[in-house]
Amino acid sequence: VRAAAGVLLAARALSRPVRPLALGASPVPDRSAEELRDVVDRFDEARSIEEEDRALVRSVLELGDTRVRSVMVPRTEMIVLPAGTTVRKALSLFLRSGYSRVPVVGESVDDLVGILYLKDLLRHRHMTGRDVDDEPVEPLVRPPVFVPESKAVDDLLREMQSASSHIALVVDEYGGVAGLVTIEDALEEIVGELTDEHDRSGPEVEDLGDGTYRVPSRLPVDELGELFDLELTDDEVDTAGGLLAKALGKVPLAGSSAQVAGLAITAERVQGRRRQVATLLVRRAEPDDDRTSTDQGERR
Repeated sequence: VRAAAGVLLAARALSRPVRPLALGASPVPDRSAEELRDVVDRFDEARSIEEEDRALVRSVLELGDTRVRSVMVPRTEMIVLPAGTTVRKALSLFLRSGYSRVPVVGESVDDLVGILYLKDLLRHRHMTGRDVDDEPVEPLVRPPVFVPESKAVDDLLREMQSASSHIALVVDEYGGVAGLVTIEDALEEIVGELTDEHDRSGPEVEDLGDGTYRVPSRLPVDELGELFDLELTDDEVDTAGGLLAKALGKVPLAGSSAQVAGLAITAERVQGRRRQVATLLVRRAEPDDDRTSTDQGERR
């Protein structure tokens, strides 16, 4: 039994209920999903299906129980462009963040102007025939799609596929923007755990010489302090990456830097589909260091 066959079977169960063999019987979605789980278990007991294949099928079956709020990028981690951003600055953000679609907002993230696509930006620069780098991006944005945070992920996938949409803004019960979700976020629910099983362990602290350390962004604050014989504590954040984000007041991108408690912290490398900062370069701050470098998208 191949994984592809299992996924196809599960996908059919999600797209339409499996009907009993008796003609004219009504669909019973809950029972059908449970029956599919039982089939997978029987294959597993007979050693006819590998563990990874079984986990993949189960992930698809469980999409109906998974809500958008659990897979979305939270509002506080969204990268956005403020209204009035020029084509040049928007292109710079796209290149630095690694994203291909970014919301454009007004006074706040709830004041959503639309979604800017990198491909639309590049097409505009190429086809216009004039220098547009200093023009605002608003004429290029697409209308946003909104989904409730309580929507099931399998329903979200079907809607995105039918509408050829790849990104949606997630709203809470009061109508405020709670985050954003992409089709990749939804698909990751199927294969994410399997991918994580083979991920390498996170980076370790590395002494680069000259008093500079490369550290993982998740390094605890107190351990960062120990590297420099400092007693670092913070009531609001727990990690080195959190210290940088707090100092900047926005989500760090590669190259973002700030001074914190006498340390110069620079975001070095991003990884993963969400382009999260993975490693930081940290050294003692010098008198001529700039306090912050914030050439990046706004935080929600």
